[in-house]
Amino acid sequence: MARFVLFPGRHHLLTRFQAVYLRGLVNNEERLSGTASAPTIIWAVTSANHQNTKRNPVPYDRREAAIERFSAQEDLRSLVVPVFDTAHTDRFAEVTLKSVESVLGHHLTPADTVVACSTPDVAALYSALGFAIAPVEADTDVVPASEAPERPWDVLLRLAGGDPTWRELAHPATLDVYGRYRLDEQVTLVVNDPVVGEEGGLTTTRDYRTYAEAFEASAERKWDLVKRHIRPGRIVDVGCGAGAVLALADREPSLRESDLIGVEVARHLYEECVHRKAQGWFTNPNVYFYCRNVLGGAVFPPRSIDTTLTFALTHEIWSYGNRMDSLRPFAQAIYDHTVPGGVWINSDVCGPDNRDLRVRLSLQGSPAPLKSLDDLSRDEIAAHVESLSTRARLDRFAADFHFDLPFKALDDPSDPGAVELALSDAMEFLAHKDYPDNWLSESHEQFCGLEFADWKALLTDIGFEVDPASHAWRNDWIVDNRIRPYAQLSTPDGHPLDWPDTHVLLIARRPLNT
Repeated sequence: MARFVLFPGRHHLLTRFQAVYLRGLVNNEERLSGTASAPTIIWAVTSANHQNTKRNPVPYDRREAAIERFSAQEDLRSLVVPVFDTAHTDRFAEVTLKSVESVLGHHLTPADTVVACSTPDVAALYSALGFAIAPVEADTDVVPASEAPERPWDVLLRLAGGDPTWRELAHPATLDVYGRYRLDEQVTLVVNDPVVGEEGGLTTTRDYRTYAEAFEASAERKWDLVKRHIRPGRIVDVGCGAGAVLALADREPSLRESDLIGVEVARHLYEECVHRKAQGWFTNPNVYFYCRNVLGGAVFPPRSIDTTLTFALTHEIWSYGNRMDSLRPFAQAIYDHTVPGGVWINSDVCGPDNRDLRVRLSLQGSPAPLKSLDDLSRDEIAAHVESLSTRARLDRFAADFHFDLPFKALDDPSDPGAVELALSDAMEFLAHKDYPDNWLSESHEQFCGLEFADWKALLTDIGFEVDPASHAWRNDWIVDNRIRPYAQLSTPDGHPLDWPDTHVLLIARRPLNT
């Protein structure tokens, strides 16, 4: 004899079966109560603060719109409550109940509430608190187990897989909202994305706090490097991190009439951008942020952007995508959205000239046996990598690196840390070795996939004009502080070599007559 039906779930898609089941449940509870007052359905929409991820492709406001339309069409009295995502906890049911109470001002109890839930593990949490459970798709009293209806997420996966029969199972309210807002395209894109993980980042092993801190620390240097090349107008920073460079652009008097647009695929960083905007970081009212994966297709209309900025991004596209098969479409998309006369400014790591040159690399320390990292936490992995000598860290990196890094240990008693390898592989290791805090994440990224000449060839082939200000350069701070004290570079027969370039600045302009 319930006054409420609590229906927790992500509710990205509503089904025709849910409509039939909920009407039957409400009618049954109304009959049992002997009153003319039907129970109210409380839709507790979990992960309400997540969107554009594999687990949560649809934003909360669109989910809420579909629920409200569903309720009106089915004549069900409903209340919708957002529940923010939480870390995995055995107290999930209590967290949801408290979220409902904070929004509605009513504490749901087993005496006045039935919980509708088809997920056994979640239903068990509410059952342990004394709530009666209506199993929805798992209710064998309604439908035999052999004929169990598909759950909403399975219907959504039909959509993502290109199966048109999803429309026969989805409720008309979902079809309406999906159609008007083109959510079917978004769901298909996000769920099938080969790069972005379930939680909306490139990798589950990255510590976004330290990543953002490092980006913040280098923001002013990056801005000083590129600001004189910027064309005012619509300025977009693709892979904007937590918005540090856009905040510097916001302070430029010459850009006060420009639109400043940040695009970030990692949900953690995008949410920080939105938070900073709300906290007044930006004085320009035309600052916007989008949570998008630029590899999924065009983000902006053709010929609509004056300046595109990318910092430390293209090597990630190369690494997490499919190398040139991913990088070239990305460069093409930037060309397409750039206005004639507009500019793409790209600052990133790059490989040395003459990448295949065989070199001798003499490293501090000696080899050490490899240890399995499978059961170690991020902090334990960091501590283990920190404990290794530079030579032992090479073995560790070669084992964890997602690309081939062949080398030959040299049998030289006077130089036990010496190896022979290609110049690009030597620089690949030396550029990575000082990231123990994000070791497995960084080991997924190839820094030296392209050298400067490769970049110029790619850009000109697409149609850009490469500005003479473009150049490869060496980060001498990294060389002097992280490389030279621990390694020496020479030819295989021992003649010393200077350290090569480590970074590239590319100023690519779309010609005016295009």
